[in-house]
Amino acid sequence: MNGEIAKKRRSARMLHLLGASALALGAAAFAVPAPVLAQDLGFEDAGLSSDAEMLLEADTIVYDNDRNTITAVGGVRIDYDGNRLVAQRVTYDRATSRLIASGNVEIVDPQGTRFSSDQIDVTDDFRDAFVRTLRVETADQTYFAAESAERADGALTTFNRGVYTACAPCEDRPGKPPIWRVKAQKIIWNGETETVRFERARFEFFGLPLAFLPAFEIADPTVEQKSGFLLPSYRSGSELGHGLLVPYYWAVSPTADVTFKPTVYSKQGFLAEAEWRQQFDNGSYSITIAGIKQRSPEEFYSDAASSLWASDNEDYRGMVGSKGAFRINPRWTFGWDVMAQSDKNFSHRYAIEGYDQLDRTDSVYLTGLNDRNYFNLSAYRFTVQEAVRDTNPVTGEPYWGRNGQQPWVLPSFDYAFTPDNSIAGGELNIDVNVQGIRRDQLDATNFTIDGRPQSMVQGIEGTSGRVTAEAEWKRSFIAPGGLMLTPILHARGDAIGVDYSGGSQNAISLVGARNGFETEMRSSFYRAMATAGLEARWPVLFSTTSSLHVLEPMGQIFARPDAAYANRLGIPNEDAQSLVFDASNLFERDKFSGYDRMEGGVRANLGIRYSGTFSNGWSSTALVGQSFHIAGLNSYASADLVHTGAYSGLETDRSDYVAAANVVSPGGLALGAGGRFDEANFDLRRADLTAGVATTPVTLAATYSFIEEQPDYGFEEDRHEIRGSASVRFDENWRAFGSGTYNMTEEVFVAKSIGFAYDDECFSYTMAATEYVDPTNPSQKSRGFSFGISLRTIGDFGSSSGG
Repeated sequence: MNGEIAKKRRSARMLHLLGASALALGAAAFAVPAPVLAQDLGFEDAGLSSDAEMLLEADTIVYDNDRNTITAVGGVRIDYDGNRLVAQRVTYDRATSRLIASGNVEIVDPQGTRFSSDQIDVTDDFRDAFVRTLRVETADQTYFAAESAERADGALTTFNRGVYTACAPCEDRPGKPPIWRVKAQKIIWNGETETVRFERARFEFFGLPLAFLPAFEIADPTVEQKSGFLLPSYRSGSELGHGLLVPYYWAVSPTADVTFKPTVYSKQGFLAEAEWRQQFDNGSYSITIAGIKQRSPEEFYSDAASSLWASDNEDYRGMVGSKGAFRINPRWTFGWDVMAQSDKNFSHRYAIEGYDQLDRTDSVYLTGLNDRNYFNLSAYRFTVQEAVRDTNPVTGEPYWGRNGQQPWVLPSFDYAFTPDNSIAGGELNIDVNVQGIRRDQLDATNFTIDGRPQSMVQGIEGTSGRVTAEAEWKRSFIAPGGLMLTPILHARGDAIGVDYSGGSQNAISLVGARNGFETEMRSSFYRAMATAGLEARWPVLFSTTSSLHVLEPMGQIFARPDAAYANRLGIPNEDAQSLVFDASNLFERDKFSGYDRMEGGVRANLGIRYSGTFSNGWSSTALVGQSFHIAGLNSYASADLVHTGAYSGLETDRSDYVAAANVVSPGGLALGAGGRFDEANFDLRRADLTAGVATTPVTLAATYSFIEEQPDYGFEEDRHEIRGSASVRFDENWRAFGSGTYNMTEEVFVAKSIGFAYDDECFSYTMAATEYVDPTNPSQKSRGFSFGISLRTIGDFGSSSGG
């Protein structure tokens, strides 16, 4: 061979180049500075540092001066500035400034993207290249493949007859098609615009073609934020018609974006919707706006008479809403969730995401939390998005429906303070609650039970406010034999202001007249309560070779005067309307659910607790007990605007018996039972049975509830209800799920749903059908169907319908 050929086999296995140090090439008596060799091997002007360390490993290095080439042969590996190239042969042609690597070529860049090919032909500045049978795996596990690929101008890569997917290849069957893939005549990866464009593309699912698209574009899979169109979704409704949503995402800045969500409905026309989001170091917020000029508002009502009462028959409808949460410092958080709309049903009717709840709560809050101390200042507005007007357009008289009966809560304030140091050897807890309520329409109910008229006032029209402050001190002592004694001292004071409006006073008087209660309606009420109590517990431990059991008899006694105004109607009851007496609150000092009711009189609570653990992993707990009214006025049998306390099991001197038991197995099985039994004959008054199992393939849950008739609440018959849900994973990725609620009294399924889902690391699919039935009118049904598809890196696509 003409020219000088320098060879060195194996002895030049590791050649380390540093800065301007020389590269020893076997027995050749010459040196090449590292920056020069870096240029020779094609790294100059490729966005790489010419001063970086370089490591070259090869069996043979060949300089051919006649052909003006440098060739590394056999197990070639080049590491330079975070890039790694592995091949069987690498040749650099200094005349054409091209680098040709062949034989199981693999390149890994600093971002972790892996390029594999049989042969790569690239210019020395890496701006232009040609590759045969290219495969690309990015760091976030997205995959490209092509028969050939070309790179031009350092940024534009074209894959000819390419394939793209975000599903990892099957390890056992590498030739098996992935869950989904996109095949295209050309895939154009633009590094400057950070987009991937597919031309003459075909979407395949499990290797079967499903759809053909002339062209579409997605963001570069390595880009976290990129402007562009998102996958469309389908919507439908009997009044709206068929709708197509085509969202567009605009990346305004690294911390802000806007998503435009235009939807065209076949019956109602164009719905404009947009959501702005912005992220800060200490929180984020969003603003949503939407509006429409309805093309056919008459679709929402069946006749002219009903249209007078509907809120859907406006031509122009819209909303604006905002949500946000900011962490002021590690202890304080400020946030909000508010909405304003043209009518009270728009967001629900058009399913505006995040604002479409039928029963919605707007709120603004400031919360502080420090150890056991808690602060919360909030404002609430409760609304019902129902399709009823606020006024009669003919007479002009108000017609509020349920929405007008919903209150504004301005403010709601809670503060809880527990000193770090003990007080007189015990623990002191201080709580403050402030509540202000305004309601535009009286919330009252009149009904007839067994021929007897009855009334309830759930909320007055007008304003009311209450300030409550209370303090509790308790200290535990352990007597000989393990008896634990805890004295309890409690004091509370309330200041209440009321402004009755509209027919509130008449409604309160009607409740009193129908139940034989006195009424006292004033602009202000003041009441106080002092309580002295003692709690005794005596845990006894039993053990065997395979189990451990604790039996704990427990008793409490609380002495206090009668509650002020306890047998006179006048003070609104807003937050203590629900009372369920069961084993969970047997040992509560005050069993009312809120501050508006106050317990007075002398009361004792007695019961026994049990807990057991077994060596096989099973565990169980149980509690049974009873409460006794000893002296004074029984607060649970006294007057109340919503009859709280009636049928509770506490209205008699000897309460009903309450009991609960739970069993848990190591295999995921959980069983629970709770009930209330008549104090005289043990008749069942209320019961809740639960069962659940959670294993790898199966998750089941079922609940049975029974509530005895409660005529003063408007329930003339016993209520029985069964609720159940199930999820079965019958394959590694496939599962079926369903749920149902059966009203045994009305003998009707009031709610049921069924669905199927598939999910893995690159693809998920969900399909579900639902049905809801009005138990009082079974002919009134609403059905819905939805499905959603999520393709990793591509986007989400879904459809929903109802009617």
